[in-house]
Amino acid sequence: MDLQIHNLCKTYANGVRALDHVSLSIPIGMYGLLGPNGAGKSTLMRTIATLQDADSGSITLGPLNVLTQKQDVRRLLGYLPQEFGVYPRTSASEMLDHLAILKGMTNRRERREAVDAMLERVNLFQHRKKAISSYSGGMKQRFGIAQALLGNPQLVIVDEPTAGLDPGERNRFYNLLSEIGENIIVILSTHIVQDVKELCSHMAIINLGQVKYSGPPQAAEDALQGRIWQKSISRSELAAHREKYNVISTKLVAGRPLIHVLSDACPDENFLSVSPDLEDVFFSQVQQVV
Repeated sequence: MDLQIHNLCKTYANGVRALDHVSLSIPIGMYGLLGPNGAGKSTLMRTIATLQDADSGSITLGPLNVLTQKQDVRRLLGYLPQEFGVYPRTSASEMLDHLAILKGMTNRRERREAVDAMLERVNLFQHRKKAISSYSGGMKQRFGIAQALLGNPQLVIVDEPTAGLDPGERNRFYNLLSEIGENIIVILSTHIVQDVKELCSHMAIINLGQVKYSGPPQAAEDALQGRIWQKSISRSELAAHREKYNVISTKLVAGRPLIHVLSDACPDENFLSVSPDLEDVFFSQVQQVV
């Protein structure tokens, strides 16, 4: 079962065109959706999750029409939005039990077994009786994945899942996402390039509502081989270099801007050729200097 998106468009009442003829083919496995804030990622995720309508285009999940067969799609869907709200004083066990009922799990014994198994899977069973408000950021995210995985979904959508997590929590979250992504479709929407590089075999870059790239991350990096040039400059030189060269990114190293330039030939003798990484791919597509 794969997810096919064809010519999807969405324009809001204020005139913002959030999706501009978006077409993607998303197979089983981890699929990364990269883009800056405001690129249209969340609009696309909400549309796939049947939470809002598109103006035109189509989405199919296997034989299902996502835009018209919403109830059927929801039975196969797990969703962890960027802002996941719960009743803060409720325990994890009670909250998952309630959500399991909403997902149609009516047999009490089977529901209890499913809830306990899911809490074990996300390493929260020993904390199952604690109020969710007492959880750390990583624990809350693991609970969010637990509720998304109830009912054995075939499509899981996670929107900006590692924002605010410390490195240890982030790694544990990576491992959990990798595990669940072996047999189902998992869409990871993020603006953090490292998330996609660590997890995803396929990806897309979206900016201003348009797909700028879709395919394997490694293929995108390979396409930039020999075209990324690096140079350390003074801050006073930065404006002039931006005027003269196609500067795709800057970062401060030891107090000096280190610039990356996209060019088919060496810009000048002071530049060094560097192997492109996924950040170079990202910035070459969105043309956003940081």
